[in-house]
Amino acid sequence: MDINDSVALVTGANRGLGRAFAQRLLERGARKVYATARRPETVDLPGVEALPLDITSPASVRAVAAAAPDVTLLVNNAGIQTGTDLVTGSLAAVRHEVDTNVLGHLEMIRAFAPALARNGGGAIVNVLSAMSWFGTRGAGAYHLTKAAAWAMTNGVRLELAEQGTLVTAVHLGLADTDMSAGWPVDKIAPSDLADAALDGVEAGAAEVLADQWSRDVKSRLTLTPEEFNAAMDRALAALAA
Repeated sequence: MDINDSVALVTGANRGLGRAFAQRLLERGARKVYATARRPETVDLPGVEALPLDITSPASVRAVAAAAPDVTLLVNNAGIQTGTDLVTGSLAAVRHEVDTNVLGHLEMIRAFAPALARNGGGAIVNVLSAMSWFGTRGAGAYHLTKAAAWAMTNGVRLELAEQGTLVTAVHLGLADTDMSAGWPVDKIAPSDLADAALDGVEAGAAEVLADQWSRDVKSRLTLTPEEFNAAMDRALAALAA
């Protein structure tokens, strides 16, 4: 699909990657951009239509779908990272990440799929992570949710193919946002990530590996678990050095 003249809805659009997506959509000629956030008054980007949205609330998702029936591009960006381990961490925190990063995205897809079909098929972008494929201590819940979101993305892609809806998975290492502020390493600029994702949509790509880190991690998936873990330990050590 062509980004120019599209009607897009971006979740978590008040800051970070979501704000960058909304801005680049406007700059690339989108006819309308719905910028959603739990508190829409925090959306400060001129030219967008701000809407309230809590993706963990089915009622909120239904309301935003009713308010934006003309959407042709859904960008599932909203997400959280609670820093929770799976065995010793808070199970409530794990559930909160699953509800947000997996079921929240699925809820949005289910709500908007009929509108996308009516509007010619359109496209869905799911912002995932290189942590779809590896975990670290202190981020077990995040790894769980991104792996599950990757599987969910692959599943809905098959289910929505018949109605002509493109489903694009976007993987990245670290973007220069508040979530990664404590990591003094190279990070992809949010605008570059948004452009990579939107270029992928225009090319009809099912997957976008937005930076070298995500490309390197995925290239190791053919290794045995022992080899993979050793390679990731070396890569993470080099990153922290």
